[in-house]
Amino acid sequence: MRGTPVKRAIPVVALSIAGLVPVWRYEPSAGGTTVSAARPAPDSAAATATGTVVKGTTVDTEKGPVQVRATFDGDRITAVTMLRQPDHPQTTAAVPVLIAETLKAQSADVDTVSGATVTSDGYRESLQAAIDAKG
Repeated sequence: MRGTPVKRAIPVVALSIAGLVPVWRYEPSAGGTTVSAARPAPDSAAATATGTVVKGTTVDTEKGPVQVRATFDGDRITAVTMLRQPDHPQTTAAVPVLIAETLKAQSADVDTVSGATVTSDGYRESLQAAIDAKG
């Protein structure tokens, strides 16, 4: 006989609990990159030496809020910065891909990054709001 049912159940219960601990401890991030008081992000479109900077709306997702700031030179998107993003490894890996694709496409019409669908959706929505606000 391989062991009594009680002896087999103890490792199963212990491993189940150990597997759930990271889930219980997970807390989504309350915010992304902090903007310093010396250089606050603009509330709407603002002209700067490097172009027009527009902050997109904050999009609340199930993983946490997402917000971007886009810089334009005329109609061309020259930079995108994440102001708020979920604190997730997938999000951290997805942000550079989303920004690179945005600069290539020159629009919010970018593909979803695998493993970061929620962040990708929030990113596109916030970026489109920035593009629309720029006019």
